[in-house]
Order: sequence, then C-alpha cells, then structure tokens
Amino acid sequence: MKVFLALLVGVAIGAAALWYFYGHHGDNQLPAAANSVENAAKSARDSIEDKMRNLRLGTNDIKDELARRGKVVREKAREAGQAIAAAAPDVEITAKIKAKLVADRDLSALSISVNTTDGLVTLSGQVSQPEDVGKAIALALDVDGVKQVTSTLQVKPPGGSQ
Repeated sequence: MKVFLALLVGVAIGAAALWYFYGHHGDNQLPAAANSVENAAKSARDSIEDKMRNLRLGTNDIKDELARRGKVVREKAREAGQAIAAAAPDVEITAKIKAKLVADRDLSALSISVNTTDGLVTLSGQVSQPEDVGKAIALALDVDGVKQVTSTLQVKPPGGSQ
C-alpha cells in the first residue's frame, strides 16, 4: 500500500511540475521538464519493482502463500534480526536459572516454570515449603542480566494439601 501511495505522490509531483513549467515558462521548456518527470517516474517504478521482487510480492508469490498459509506476512530483515537479538539474552537468562534449579537438591526444576522478558523473570509453579520460594527467587536474582523477579510459586507439600 505504501509503495502505491509513493507512486501516486510521484505522479502528482510530476503533474505539478509539468503544470508549473508549461504555465510559467512557455512551451520551450516543456519537453525538458517532461523528460525529467518521466525519468524520475521510471526510476521510482524500477525501485518499487525491485523491492516487490526482493520481498516476493509478485502475483504468483502472493497466491501461493495465501493458498498455503491463508495470509501474507513480511518483515523488514533488520527489525526481525533485532527482535531475535533482543530475545537471545532472555533465553540465556532462563537457561541459567533452570540450570541452577536443576543443580539445587531442594528445588524441582520440573515444578518451577521460568519466563523471562527484557530481564524481568517470572517464576511459577509449585514448591514444597515456603523457604523454597525465597530460595528460587534468590537463585534467579543471582543470574547476570536479571532486573526483577516476580514469583507466583504456590506452596504445596508433597503428597498432601497445605
């Protein structure tokens, strides 16, 4: 949509330029102005066609993708790369916390879920005693990159209710 809007704006600018040169400078400058506008429009059209080709936005590409997925999705490569790079530290934080939970004999890494977003860690699940909540929070806070830990851990003694 933006591509076609840009093309439309280009045509409008070209038309305005033709009107300006034709109305204010006489007939002798019209051919030069027309050539200039035509060259600019051709350059813009070529640029748009290249982008559409690179993004696989041709008619057949769109039809194939709609048939396979029911939608067409494209992202700017740089933004997608930044999102992946931003998520990498969170994955690393989660993995380090899970490793610490596995290494601790009092805590069950299988009963505690760890979710990290922008360095904010959420612990959820179950522990067997209240002290284990504090221990899990302390383990998480000891990992580099953790900014905050929120616990929704529930105390459920093994084999019974509270």
